[in-house]
Amino acid sequence: MDLIGLNRYAMAANGLTVLRTVSAPVITLMVLDRNPWWVTFWFGWFLGLTDLLDGRLARNATPTKLGAFLDPLADKAVVLGVGFALVSIDVFSIWPMLIIAAREVAITVYRSYWARQGLSIPARRSAKYKTLVQGTALSLAMCPPVENNVPWVADTMLWIAVVFTVVTMGQYLADGRASLRTSGSR
Repeated sequence: MDLIGLNRYAMAANGLTVLRTVSAPVITLMVLDRNPWWVTFWFGWFLGLTDLLDGRLARNATPTKLGAFLDPLADKAVVLGVGFALVSIDVFSIWPMLIIAAREVAITVYRSYWARQGLSIPARRSAKYKTLVQGTALSLAMCPPVENNVPWVADTMLWIAVVFTVVTMGQYLADGRASLRTSGSR
């Protein structure tokens, strides 16, 4: 594939990431408004699909700094915005969302610190699974049959997401230590 084709993939991937980033406040407000749940539920799935598609496009492109910065930011904006909106309307307990938020902030600060030192700690595949499990928990909470009949399913999935969240944090910390050992510098 030629360089122009790779750049088109990168532009398309970044465009989807920007769409997801600017849509994060929209879906958060939809949740707070208790918009018709089916509309909010399907909009959430649409945002999840843009994440999947942007990842596929990005793998066919030359990585961009914008994409590397915005993609995790968009994921965090959607997950934290919707998650805390669900807490605000008493669908979820605050504790799992506080654990998720603390991890997201801590890892962002950790990776940023090492990036300024010239050390890259790339995203792991398990972190993509973590985001998928988090998104599944959020969408289950907005799915009317689940919310009305078996709300414990969404709560259980949220706690599973917390486990993924904590495990991936440990993996990032281990990756950082391993990178320091192999780079020979601190």
